[in-house]
Amino acid sequence: MATNKALVKFSPNNGNHLPIPALPPAHKQSGPVEPLTEELVNRILAGRGIRGWLRAAKVARVLGLLSLYLFLDTYDIRADFNRRTFSRLKEKTSQLGRAAQLKTWLRGVGYEALDRLIRALRYLVFRGAEGSARKDARLAKQAVWLCQSLISLGPTFIKIGQALGTRADLLPLPYVKELATLQDQVPAFSTADAFARIESELGRSLHEAYPEIDSEPIASASLGQVYRARLATGEEVAVKVQRPNLAEGISIDVAILYRLVKLTNRFFPRANENADWDGMLHEFHNTIFDELDYVKEGRNADRFRFNFKAWRAVRVPKIYWSHTSTRVLTMDFIRGTKVVDLEGLRARRISPVKVNRLLIRTYLKQLLDDGFFHADPHPGNLLVMDTGHLAFFDFGMVGRIPPKLQSQMIDAFFHVVSKDVHGLGQDIIDLDFLKPGVDPETVRPVVERLFQSYLSLKLGDVNFKELTYDLAEVIYEYPFRLPANFTYVMRALMTLEGIAILTDPGFSFFETAKPYAKEFMLKREGRVFGKLVLDKLTGRETDENRIAWSRVWKLTKMAAQMYLEK
Repeated sequence: MATNKALVKFSPNNGNHLPIPALPPAHKQSGPVEPLTEELVNRILAGRGIRGWLRAAKVARVLGLLSLYLFLDTYDIRADFNRRTFSRLKEKTSQLGRAAQLKTWLRGVGYEALDRLIRALRYLVFRGAEGSARKDARLAKQAVWLCQSLISLGPTFIKIGQALGTRADLLPLPYVKELATLQDQVPAFSTADAFARIESELGRSLHEAYPEIDSEPIASASLGQVYRARLATGEEVAVKVQRPNLAEGISIDVAILYRLVKLTNRFFPRANENADWDGMLHEFHNTIFDELDYVKEGRNADRFRFNFKAWRAVRVPKIYWSHTSTRVLTMDFIRGTKVVDLEGLRARRISPVKVNRLLIRTYLKQLLDDGFFHADPHPGNLLVMDTGHLAFFDFGMVGRIPPKLQSQMIDAFFHVVSKDVHGLGQDIIDLDFLKPGVDPETVRPVVERLFQSYLSLKLGDVNFKELTYDLAEVIYEYPFRLPANFTYVMRALMTLEGIAILTDPGFSFFETAKPYAKEFMLKREGRVFGKLVLDKLTGRETDENRIAWSRVWKLTKMAAQMYLEK
């Protein structure tokens, strides 16, 4: 197919200026996602009637049972934390008057009574005391139940399950292993429905569009499934077809989740103190509806390919725009091995360690240089070709980082790799991880102590249960929160961490990131310095933008150090 010239010149950090050929008139990109508001939720739920209530009851049952199981399974950690907190409280009040001591004693009685009640509840729910073997069997059974429940709830909750399937820090290992099957083993929908959708979307017969196409999908995911096919011009392609009636089903699920979050905030207000659940739900709503538009996904893929055009080791499938619409996406067919298939990689004489470090470097570039990143890097979306190239797939979920946030992240990465805990404490404040109105100086020592303990460790040496425990204690006791604009950054980094633990236990993020953090810092400082010089030469220099020669000296030293380290 002859492609048209780009309408506008591409410029980095601007997702609207892309060198993409014109699309068929009948298949233009959909408009912006309607904001998630009370009015929208009321309209959606009113249109469903009793079916909406039944659906809400089913969702609430699954999420309620999951929350109960996780609460009871992790209660020992929480109980230990409560004991430590109470012990410190007794030490503080031992020097105070009898009234304070009495209050502390009453709190201790309350803790003890609540502890006995919860342990009795756990005994009833899990049907008796448990040894390690019985607990493992019970967790495996619960994991199967959870996976099947999420599949029965449909695409929205399969997406949530895929995200949870990478969080070994949050869920028991049997849950993580079972949820990992949701990455590429979701039940397929009817091939007849898929082929009918292809014809209606592309406006031509199936044979005309694809002279050869497999009768069964080669992969099935939460939002669609993929068929291998061949174009009339001979290219082997992968054809991604969206599931029927997705938008309606996802709308009702998001509306139900909106109601559940509101109820949780009302009756359990502390649940929203340390995480912006409202903001996360709004971001999930916007992102998942963007994923339903395959034209947007194709544009994201083209932008990602453009950003990595100088990286020979990275591959992104070519999009065939003449065979693409909002519900059908046609791209190059790429064969490869999953990044977590260690035996498969070694059989092809490919080092899993090198693959992992290449993957980490690509994400440092995406986050710190491009400001545009693949937000869903689970193993189903990453393949290693026999040539050793790393191929990225599925660009429906991407993140964009504003320049100011990107600059703050560069500072944070630089302080991490430099093991500058004081600077990192300031970064936590600058990145808005503190609740509004909190005096930063009250929590800076806490942050510095926590990071001092872990910055010197290799990934394989970190005890993640201890780290999670320490983080939980800090978040519980101090006014921290997770900003909504970090939801997908953290999700991507946690997923990469899970891949790294499996493929490269000796991996040190700090050593891998150090040269890149310095490079990105140098680029940023160089751009700032260049602007200051231009202002001086053109007579636009003021007291506010005067050249700071100490900064020039710092820049020169950094450049010299990078040169000597090569």
